[in-house]
Amino acid sequence: MRRLDQLLSSLGYCSRREAEGMVRAGRVKVGEEMARKAEQRVDPHQVLLDGRPLEAPDGLLVVFHKPTGYVCTHSDGEGETIYELLPPRWLARNPPVTSVGRLDKDTSGLLLITDQGQLVQRYTSPRAEIEKVYEVGVDRDLDPALVAVFASGTVMLRGEDKPCLPARLEITGPRTASLTLTEGRYHQVRRMFASQGWHVETLHRSRFGDYSLEGLAEGEWRVVS
Repeated sequence: MRRLDQLLSSLGYCSRREAEGMVRAGRVKVGEEMARKAEQRVDPHQVLLDGRPLEAPDGLLVVFHKPTGYVCTHSDGEGETIYELLPPRWLARNPPVTSVGRLDKDTSGLLLITDQGQLVQRYTSPRAEIEKVYEVGVDRDLDPALVAVFASGTVMLRGEDKPCLPARLEITGPRTASLTLTEGRYHQVRRMFASQGWHVETLHRSRFGDYSLEGLAEGEWRVVS
């Protein structure tokens, strides 16, 4: 059970003071009854605001199709951010939403967005070994020998002292491939190909663990449980 005004504020609907006005205006129900006062304790799943259930009262998790040209940061001055494409109410949640890991400005594809810190830790921990699939386009024809190289667990990235974990490479065309990783080092896909003499020209993440972009156009999202 939670205080109604604190609940509405934490989910980004209003300030605690504004919650009092919403209750007085008859916009909030608890079950079948009108809310009596903003400080009453309620079951979040029983609350209706303007006749609709509250969005993800237990925490938000979203599959988002990131377009290229946007950065995954809350900071100003680095260009357009993914958060400009998301509902402002999500940023007003406490805690606000953040991305699980990042995709760089020139990379499109699947991002998980959440306000749950434990999910960020779970999905980004090296021990989790969650598979992430990337569709890659490079600057020259691929050598089939790369399949064995990437699977060997011996690929070294410049400036690092540990090799990459084995990765699964599937060559899908003369200059295109699908790469499956279970770790998430900084710019890892681009750096792995660069270590073997290829430049990545296009990069798209199509899957993150059990989540896919099925049915989502660029800039669209899907709330999941």
